[in-house]
Amino acid sequence: MKKTLIFLLLASIQSVNSQELALVKKSSKIGYLSKDGSFKIEPQYKSARSFSEGLAAVENGGKWGFIDAKGTWVIPADFKDAKDFNSGIAIVQKDKDWVYINTKGEIQQAPASEKLFDFNDGVAFIRQNNKVGLINNKMTVVLEPKYDQIKPFENGYARVELNKNWGIIDTNGKELVEPVYAEVGNYFKGTTWARKDKTFGLVSGGKFIPVDGAEKIWDFETQDLTFAKKNGKIGYIDLKGNWAILPIYDKGKAFSKNLAPVLVGKKWGFINPEGKFVIEPTYSDAEVFSTNGLAPVKESNWGFINESGKLVIPTQYGITTNAIIAMFTQQDKGFIGGVARVKNEGKWGFLKPDGTVLANQWFENAELFSKSAEKPQPAAASAEKPKEETKAPTAKKPAAKPAPKKKK
Repeated sequence: MKKTLIFLLLASIQSVNSQELALVKKSSKIGYLSKDGSFKIEPQYKSARSFSEGLAAVENGGKWGFIDAKGTWVIPADFKDAKDFNSGIAIVQKDKDWVYINTKGEIQQAPASEKLFDFNDGVAFIRQNNKVGLINNKMTVVLEPKYDQIKPFENGYARVELNKNWGIIDTNGKELVEPVYAEVGNYFKGTTWARKDKTFGLVSGGKFIPVDGAEKIWDFETQDLTFAKKNGKIGYIDLKGNWAILPIYDKGKAFSKNLAPVLVGKKWGFINPEGKFVIEPTYSDAEVFSTNGLAPVKESNWGFINESGKLVIPTQYGITTNAIIAMFTQQDKGFIGGVARVKNEGKWGFLKPDGTVLANQWFENAELFSKSAEKPQPAAASAEKPKEETKAPTAKKPAAKPAPKKKK
């Protein structure tokens, strides 16, 4: 009996901790929707941000603070502006200054920096004398400022620039690819693409491997193939730099579920890793498959097909956000976490894989679902999957590069 109670308690805790909420706007007010279609927090805020690490930044009376998943104020609205929590730290504007706070709202004393940058994957940029380094969420210097620029971390790795050459570091500041290349890509299974002078190739084990005739190479994503251009056409190369699929397509996108969208003439279809069409090119646009086995395809509007090419959700939706909507910045397409954010007749909602609309509700705006329960904080300079890097006071994805000291 005790074991049953313990199991039920653990299951309940896991359910609470795994809950996801979506920021939505209804009747000009922002609230938070759960995946059963009900409001966890009723629309009541003029301005707010999505949940991150159990807290959401919310504006109240012209000031910003943080609420939990119950809508309870955890950190009072005492700030002029506030960014998302990441690695247990958030940037807030207190009076005229931007400062770091922890999840208790306590100001953290950080090493000297010409500008504050958001934390990401347990680390944040610091800039001194126009050089960039890293600190961890204990406010300890991990990497002394030495680079001219550091790009946002992706999956625990970042591209760095030194003397107009590029390389790659991890969150410990260790150089995995020496900054000697004109361009570098992301870091995937110990490999990255790079450009040396005018030659494109792969870097693995410290060696540069030219790719025959490559004019451009795109980042590896989830599979061991990525698309590249040769003689103006798109093909696919493997992690050894071999052309696994000859460059015969007009455009291409990443492989997922062993299928990749390619353009032939004016129509998109899907090929397998052998370069054979599994889904014939009949669509005006197409995106990669989600983990649930559905991919967005476009005729006049967007719908979804399964891996056999069957249209399971009619092409009647929009799937991308509007650049005018500054606060709704996430552009992910397709099914994420079991639902897909779509637009219909000027309203936004969430589709389930069977094509029904979540709770049959449509909203003025909607963000992607995000975890509302606090997750364990990563160790300093860990290598877990990061979120987007931003800097105060904007909400864009900048590189850490020289900029005026004075904040707007």
